[in-house]
Amino acid sequence: MEHPKRYYAHVIPHTERERVVVVEGPVRSDILRTLTMHTDLKAFRRPAEQQQALIEIADLPEGRIIIAREGSTIVGYVTFHYPDELERWSDGGMDDLIELGAIEVAKEYRSLGLGRSMVSTAFEDEQMERYIVFTTEYYWHWDLDGTRMNVWDYRKMMEKLMESVGMIWYATDDPEICSHPANCLMVRIGKDVPLASEEQFDRVRFRQRFMY
Repeated sequence: MEHPKRYYAHVIPHTERERVVVVEGPVRSDILRTLTMHTDLKAFRRPAEQQQALIEIADLPEGRIIIAREGSTIVGYVTFHYPDELERWSDGGMDDLIELGAIEVAKEYRSLGLGRSMVSTAFEDEQMERYIVFTTEYYWHWDLDGTRMNVWDYRKMMEKLMESVGMIWYATDDPEICSHPANCLMVRIGKDVPLASEEQFDRVRFRQRFMY
């Protein structure tokens, strides 16, 4: 399957600083190398290591990196790529199943709605209509301390973010998701996805037939 990538960019006013944040992508790896990660982007790895991970994803045929930046500083990012080979989501060998893998925004920029802007920018590309896009939400990745939110309010916030681009809750018997009631699987099936792919995805998300 080919994975054409069309670039989009939007300017978001940052009134407190009287400057702007640019939301753009998919961003090429050579551009990502010229930028600097905000020191607060450390939810998954240390900033320098996370930047290297973004560069590697951008080089994947299907990989997409959407960023928010102020000047040359990355203040937020969203990643899209095939699921990890060690996870169940790769079991079906589907070339049209893409994972929204990570989304992060530096704390001082969270009032600007950058998460929603980055996700919506990604889905402006018609290519996304050819994919089943899924995300696995695990409460242990959430910044509950920084946001001072309880686990249920944080989940509601994440659901609203994903619903803004048409992603909805899907049932699964995946053990990690089932390990806590706040965890969830959210999915968007593009309008150009064939029925055979939807059926294959159903087989991936349910390994126990009695769960249907």
